[in-house]
Amino acid sequence: MMATQFAETRIVKIPAGADIEVDGFKVTVKGPLGMITKDFSHIPHRNVTIRREGDTVFIEAYGKVKRSIKAILGTLQAHIENMITGVTKGFTYRLKIVYSHFPISVKVKDGAVYIENFIGERTPRVAKIVGNVKVIVEKEDLIIKGLDIDAVAQTAANIEQATKVRRRDPRVFLDGIYVYSKEVGM
Repeated sequence: MMATQFAETRIVKIPAGADIEVDGFKVTVKGPLGMITKDFSHIPHRNVTIRREGDTVFIEAYGKVKRSIKAILGTLQAHIENMITGVTKGFTYRLKIVYSHFPISVKVKDGAVYIENFIGERTPRVAKIVGNVKVIVEKEDLIIKGLDIDAVAQTAANIEQATKVRRRDPRVFLDGIYVYSKEVGM
């Protein structure tokens, strides 16, 4: 039997305190803060494999490797590295509540963030909390913490989009909730 030659390989080292299980394109990362599982079977993976040997994860492509395949390899590597960082340190996004006309009040309940009295509107604007993410309201700040960077970032984006000002001059109405800090660590 002949050994398969790989044309392109990306390597992810597994740090102490983290454990990775690879089952085809399903990757599970366990760490001191929790566990994240992602299924990468949706990628166009004709010539791409993910495997673990010892304390290293290999993301490999064989055959003719085009630029698009190299991009897939880099994306998979970044996702796995973010999963490792998430279960060992976590992610925190900080948002600032900004208003000049009407005082905004923010409440978190039932898996959603309710933004009340935004530019004087009677009905509250609602932003969905994605995944297992914790949202904390502290005076003029909103703090979003979680293990999965995708869920933390999407929750922050949902809140920013919910407070987007429409049909008014954005230079005058600067009211909204905006991300001002992205940190590693909880």
